[in-house]
Amino acid sequence: MSDFDLDTDLTDEMLAIRDRCRQFAREVLRPVGARLDRMSAEEVAARDSPLRDVLRQYRGLGFGGAAQFADSDLTVRQKALLHGLVLEELAWGDVGLMITCGLYNITPVVAQSFGRPDLAEFFGARDEIGCLAVTEPNHGSDHIGFTEPAYRDARIKPSLRARRSGEDYILNGQKAAWVSCGTIAGSGIILAVFEDSKAGLSDGVVLLMPLDLPGITRGKPLEKLGQRSLNQGEIFFDEVLVPRRFVIAEGPEAYPFIWENYLGNANVHMGQQFVGVARAAYDHALEYAKQRVQGGRPIVEHQAVKMRLFNMFQKVEVARSHARRVAIAAAVRPGGVPFQYATSSKVFCTQMAFEVASEAIQVLGGNGLTREYPVEKIFRDARASLIEDGENGMLSLMAAARL
Repeated sequence: MSDFDLDTDLTDEMLAIRDRCRQFAREVLRPVGARLDRMSAEEVAARDSPLRDVLRQYRGLGFGGAAQFADSDLTVRQKALLHGLVLEELAWGDVGLMITCGLYNITPVVAQSFGRPDLAEFFGARDEIGCLAVTEPNHGSDHIGFTEPAYRDARIKPSLRARRSGEDYILNGQKAAWVSCGTIAGSGIILAVFEDSKAGLSDGVVLLMPLDLPGITRGKPLEKLGQRSLNQGEIFFDEVLVPRRFVIAEGPEAYPFIWENYLGNANVHMGQQFVGVARAAYDHALEYAKQRVQGGRPIVEHQAVKMRLFNMFQKVEVARSHARRVAIAAAVRPGGVPFQYATSSKVFCTQMAFEVASEAIQVLGGNGLTREYPVEKIFRDARASLIEDGENGMLSLMAAARL
């Protein structure tokens, strides 16, 4: 896809940052992502994994953490647009590595957003990967379904249980193997339901906590279909005492609100990331079509292939426009955007990425099914997006409840 961009207020500074991200994506994320894709999940998570070198280089870009673009003279709108450019370019390189990089130093960012400079300072000094420990082994969509009756059904019990102990809290149970960076994170945002809850899964506590407290152990890294460069795994809690200083919200009034806020923000980011994934699939298909000769000429000259490529191009451009519009509105409007708008970005863009990646395989024909070409990996990465950060069908039902 060309460098042409429909947004007319991209400054030279923004374009320079975009180009740096694109270079990093091409020269670092793509080749390392391809290597990690063929390694076992334990090898990806190992201390000598190429993943660690990617994180060191990402730090050098200066895009992670709370100080991102802090010294820039850009407007709030422009910063939101620039953030979207960064997400798209890095996901264009490798979305699993992009998500991993995005979780680097995420904990102090979250602390700052909740008005907790003390925790932002504490976690910022640790300089580590964070995680969002949400999913549980006995709960799928019911655990996030804050608009649905089951969410407040007292008969439904959590897998990770919290109880008050004086001023502090004690955690028992586990988070499921789908926690991104679950086996390598040094800190995390932990959501736990109270064991004596009379309000089902809607009464809990949100903790911003270190993951080296006594009683915390990790499971094995998860082997999975796509996004294999993204470490995921279980976290176990056995009588883990968490001091009250690490609490950022609790109770049946605040807890569902935090869930909605978390999913909304995640959905806004997911939309922009998977525009990048779709663009990668399209770019590979277009390049291949210009080189592959059939019937005496490059297949890009055949009408059927031309139509397929234009449909792919069109889908990417429409999805990008929607994802950016939602993201910018979320940044400039007090309180962000209603949940249904954030969800529309995630659902639409991830479905689009899956379709475009599938079409890319079709352009490559049999070659698209082989590991020699990158589109089969992109297809697997895109397929995972229909489930991560909320399964698309469930998210659509929840968004419909907000109409």
